[in-house]
Amino acid sequence: MNSFQLRESFLEFFEKKGHKIVPSSSLIPSDPSVLFTTAGMQQFKPYYLGEESSFGPNVASCQKCVRTSDVEEVGDERHLTFFEMLGNFSFGGYFKEEAIKMAYEFIAEELKLEIEYVTVFSPEKVEKGDWRKSVAEDEESYKIWEKIGIPKNKIKKEGIDNFWGPTGEEGPCGPTTEIYINGIEVWNIVFNEYFCDKEKKLKKLEKPGVDTGMGLERLARSLQKKETIFETDLFEPVIKELNNLSGEISAGEKRIISDHIKTAVFLISEGIFPSNVERGYVLRRILRRTIIYRKRFDLPNNFLVPLAKKVIEIYEKVYPEIKSKETDILVVIQKEEEKFEEALTSGLNEATLVISKGDVGGEDAFRLYQSYGFPLELIEEEAKKSGRKVDRQGFYECQKKHQEISRAGSEGKFGGVGKEANYQSAKLHTATHLLHAALRKVLGDHVKQMGSDITPERLRFDFSHPLKMTKEEIEKVEELVNQEIKEDLEVEKREMKYEEAIESGALAFFKEKYPEKVSVYSAGNFSKEICAGPHVKRTSELGTFKITKEESSSAGVRRIRATLS
Repeated sequence: MNSFQLRESFLEFFEKKGHKIVPSSSLIPSDPSVLFTTAGMQQFKPYYLGEESSFGPNVASCQKCVRTSDVEEVGDERHLTFFEMLGNFSFGGYFKEEAIKMAYEFIAEELKLEIEYVTVFSPEKVEKGDWRKSVAEDEESYKIWEKIGIPKNKIKKEGIDNFWGPTGEEGPCGPTTEIYINGIEVWNIVFNEYFCDKEKKLKKLEKPGVDTGMGLERLARSLQKKETIFETDLFEPVIKELNNLSGEISAGEKRIISDHIKTAVFLISEGIFPSNVERGYVLRRILRRTIIYRKRFDLPNNFLVPLAKKVIEIYEKVYPEIKSKETDILVVIQKEEEKFEEALTSGLNEATLVISKGDVGGEDAFRLYQSYGFPLELIEEEAKKSGRKVDRQGFYECQKKHQEISRAGSEGKFGGVGKEANYQSAKLHTATHLLHAALRKVLGDHVKQMGSDITPERLRFDFSHPLKMTKEEIEKVEELVNQEIKEDLEVEKREMKYEEAIESGALAFFKEKYPEKVSVYSAGNFSKEICAGPHVKRTSELGTFKITKEESSSAGVRRIRATLS
């Protein structure tokens, strides 16, 4: 079964089950706090919050999605920037038994695929102190799977990974059950069963809802028996065209190019053009990440044009708008490639001058990248010819602005929170300021924020640092943050000119985003930053700070996940 047939099979299946088939919404969402549509449920969100559905209680869709938070991971076997999400949704129409049975019927009977295992929620897997510890085990889902015929050893119990929501300070939430095939989660079925209030107290919803999401590419991989999603018919024509152009490109690089050109085609079809701000910046970045391979592998001029044509051929039956806008799409891609080629030529001349003076420092390397679009890899290649070295760590320390904007597709505009901030997000955002200051005190002043993301449950903070943190360092950072929380420091806001803020010692890493007059938030003498995000009045409001994970984000960048309780 090819991907076109698979897509149609899913929609026809649920149409026969009484679902209204709703077309994919735009990649440009109505929610101003995010840049792109990242999930199928986004266009239906009001119906989970009480608004009457104009489509009826049960719907299904195949949604175009773009996620840029994991753009650095593209190149492996499963991460994508553009993908399609198959989903069935119910706003009080049906619940667990119907949802699970339909999922099983479609996977096991319609597609004849073997389910490796499924997961259900269990509070036993939730850490002590977490509010979800009080939620009852999802025995109903367990018994439904067992009744269907899934052996007990293939029904696994998981913790918070199998509990979704609420999306804000309060709202609907509930356990999830997930279906795995060949070691990969292909279908996530969310049961909005409870209403969670501000005190994290739960009560049963009068009308529980179902929200599901299944990646078409992952499903196609399983159905077409391929090792990776890039071997499916959703990518094979583009990869084949790349092979005709050059045989030297590695598998990982082919994946990056094929994913990015696909994303570019769809973004341009929605009227997004390369620029230096927001959506246009994301488009420019992914295009230039692909264009750079022309020089490295001696690809022909405008090599992205035939690749874009292949993308259009793959999707024109499903999304006819990309065919009708083919000329515009190809012209935009060609012009951006030519513009970047000019910048690369200028950058090469400047790089030669810098390299002639000795080893290349981080600031010079980033300047070449920022001013001319000259990538670090090419700088290193040119430097190597003259026996020079490039300060990679210094480059990544200077790359904070680039990192922050690249994550904007899935993060909010204000410190990873979003414009519709609430008290919980304000607490978590304030905690990132204390965390940032503590990291600089423990690890050194080279630590700089490289991005952040906040959900109702946790904060994620990326920072420049070359090494994995030791257990002692993590404990010291945690101790410092909690110490400042206990100090009950006032979080003071002051308005001043940007220059005055910098002179006063306020930290600022994304200055191109700041107006002439800025807000400076200080927590006693411990933390001082220019910021536009939401904050609490005093640090004592934060409770207890706990680092749950420290890991690598990308080369020279570490990532911390933390919670407040």
